[in-house]
Amino acid sequence: MEAGDLREGRGAPVGASPDLTDIDPTAIPARSPWRLLWSRLRGDRLALAGLGFVVLLVAVAALAPVVTSVIGAPDPSARDADALDPVFSTPTGPSAEHWFGVDQSGRDVLSRTIFGARVSLIVAFAATALASLAGVVAGLLAGYFRGWTDVLISRGVDVVLAIPYLLLAIGLASACTVGGTAGEGGCLGGLVQPGMGVVIFVIAFTSWTFMARIVRGQVLSLREKEFVEAARATGASSSRILFRELLPNLAAPIAVYATILIPQAILYEAALSYLGVGVTDQPSWGQMIADATPVFSDAWWYMLFPGLALLGTVLAFNLVGDAMQDALNPKARRPMKGS
Repeated sequence: MEAGDLREGRGAPVGASPDLTDIDPTAIPARSPWRLLWSRLRGDRLALAGLGFVVLLVAVAALAPVVTSVIGAPDPSARDADALDPVFSTPTGPSAEHWFGVDQSGRDVLSRTIFGARVSLIVAFAATALASLAGVVAGLLAGYFRGWTDVLISRGVDVVLAIPYLLLAIGLASACTVGGTAGEGGCLGGLVQPGMGVVIFVIAFTSWTFMARIVRGQVLSLREKEFVEAARATGASSSRILFRELLPNLAAPIAVYATILIPQAILYEAALSYLGVGVTDQPSWGQMIADATPVFSDAWWYMLFPGLALLGTVLAFNLVGDAMQDALNPKARRPMKGS
């Protein structure tokens, strides 16, 4: 029988086994989890739209000074008394000079919304990175060594989870902000300074527990696999098994949960800023919404635009996170169009 007949499905007698040595192994390409992820994302229009919005938002936030200069928006902290109502000195709505209107101090709402995106993304990415790092290390140690290590870490996680996280965050942020300006007060001997540093520290401190639980559960399953036993048999150290064998196999669940954690951190930062214990020295969506609350009936635009920016950002990240979870978690996978 010719190899071509086998590939074309001809010439194989009934009941005869095909000669597999004639099959080219490269004819079936291997696909990594990330290629599988992209193939599934391409079939989810909502996820692609969310991903596009996230990419655009990151670009605008990174180039905020350039973007505001190109569109002719003033500096976010610049106060323009001429932009206020000449009779009552109240905020004025959208106009040719100020597309999103101005606030009570005559500051441009569009410019502050753009720079507010930079604050939200910096806080969200930094806090997520720190929380993921702490959670991954804690989960690896608890799941691999078990025993007293697992007991101590797991009970520590339970204690943190038992505390109302928003009240804990407000208390920590208030305590770390005592002292007034940057360079005074702070936490950890002045290592964490008032402002953005406090918010990042507080969000990371109260968010690492969920990542730790997820990683611990995965490690408890993976530590009994054959590749781990083979590494032990070759004399590999515990640190090598943890970071060379187990950690690469946890990349998918870590990436999925980190993507889900980012929008939570954005809302967290907005809530703290709204309550006055978050970022106050730079434009922040939560702070803008708080400032707009007393004048909402007369200056609806001041709350509308930062609120829409916050809503769109959180929704976009959630869409991407849900799509990644469906693509990389076979147990919770839902069929996508085109998959």
